[in-house]
Amino acid sequence: MPHLLEIDNLEVKFALRFGELTAIDGVSFVLDRGERMGLVGESGAGKSVTGFVVLNLISKPGFISGGRILFEGRDIAGLTTDEIRDIRGNRISMIFQDPMMTLNPVLTIGTQMVETLFAHRSLSRAEAETIALEKLRKVQIPSPEKRLRQYPHEFSGGMRQRIVIAIALLTDPALIIADEPTTALDVTIQAEIMDLLQDLCASEQMGLVLITHDLGVVSQVTEKIAVMYAGKIVESGPTEDTVARPQHPYTQGLIHALPGGTRPGSRLNQIPGMMPTLTSIPDGCAFHPRCQFRAAVCRSVLPELMPSDRPDRRVACHMVAHNASPEKSGPWEPEESTTGRVAS
Repeated sequence: MPHLLEIDNLEVKFALRFGELTAIDGVSFVLDRGERMGLVGESGAGKSVTGFVVLNLISKPGFISGGRILFEGRDIAGLTTDEIRDIRGNRISMIFQDPMMTLNPVLTIGTQMVETLFAHRSLSRAEAETIALEKLRKVQIPSPEKRLRQYPHEFSGGMRQRIVIAIALLTDPALIIADEPTTALDVTIQAEIMDLLQDLCASEQMGLVLITHDLGVVSQVTEKIAVMYAGKIVESGPTEDTVARPQHPYTQGLIHALPGGTRPGSRLNQIPGMMPTLTSIPDGCAFHPRCQFRAAVCRSVLPELMPSDRPDRRVACHMVAHNASPEKSGPWEPEESTTGRVAS
């Protein structure tokens, strides 16, 4: 049986007047039915572009320049607009960051849910409303009959996000891509929404790709993780093991920056510097200007995403490769700024 979703060496570029810029460079991962995966990284890492391109939501001048996107064994990267519409919103649904940008403020919730069903199925209005009520109950919206007649502004932020999830579930999709679904919510509501998504994946056997910068959220919800930096995956593996024993310096930096990693009243840890823009990605390892463990080789040689010494783990770091297998790494010349070793 084919994987639910298989991204194979995906490359996405933007064609501009002065040339083409690479936004996604050689990204690969697989997701099976009922599996939950996190795409993690800072703003500009390429997480959202990866999610959008699966649904062909990337607009010009962006385009897929290489690789394959296999959904249920079918390559959907080259489908026409009409062909992708049969999949988008039907077999694959997306949950966006801000529910107020997703919901139409001048239409009732019921109208929006019914119209979504009409776009994908041949149903009577009564049948569509029955399905809408069922999905509202599934996401734990109280008094769903009353809620169908209300407008988005009459709901709290958490309730609006539950309604967005209910709309995503209307067509019983096989895959949900959730792009920062809890960013605008307080911590308590975030936990409720994440628990809801987790329960739905288990009960409906849906796959979930959770796009976020928050490793704390990912560690509670997903089963595996891919950490992205400057358009590439720099570390991947089972979530629990990756969070507990990060190997790439960037993953370590993200984990150390979590608020729970510092004492109350002390300054939060942070990764020095900023994510490079598409026009200024450095040679070699893109993370080396911000890395305290960098060596001379990091400035000129691009590290490959290779299996590490831990099961199901892959890391793109010269230092990790050197520590694990020195005889394969060649001469090692640390820079003067090197202050320690990467944990492995």
